[in-house]
Amino acid sequence: MNIIEANFKASGKKFAIVVSRFNSFVVERLLEGALDALKRHGDVADSDITIVKVPGAYELPIAAKRLAQKGEFDAIIAIGAVIRGGTPHFDFVAGECNKGLAQVAMEFTLPVAFGVITTDTIEQAIDRAGIKVGNKGAEAALSAIEMVNVLAKI
Repeated sequence: MNIIEANFKASGKKFAIVVSRFNSFVVERLLEGALDALKRHGDVADSDITIVKVPGAYELPIAAKRLAQKGEFDAIIAIGAVIRGGTPHFDFVAGECNKGLAQVAMEFTLPVAFGVITTDTIEQAIDRAGIKVGNKGAEAALSAIEMVNVLAKI
């Protein structure tokens, strides 16, 4: 039996973080969590992290695709928050964001970590950004680190 798994060290690897500005009161906490995880757990230098800010979650996939096309990054981390309102807008934005980011990962065989939270309420979003339920931005960064290392071993 051959088991392939990886650690969480990624010094010398390059990461792009694509960040939605919409719902910034939550997204900035997710970004802080991602940066902390990259530095603390991955030993990633500031010079190996590029942050790209876009208007909203809907725009994350196109920015991720452009970054992937450059071929300069070992992984991309997408950070955003889509909070349900009283219209179907939530379903369209969340679905297209998810689908677009998955397409980028598959097209470029590149880890694209999904740090986009989708919640019913503002309170849930705040909780998932580090208040009660951990920080989903940090979880996405750890996923990116692990996948970079797993793919290197395959």
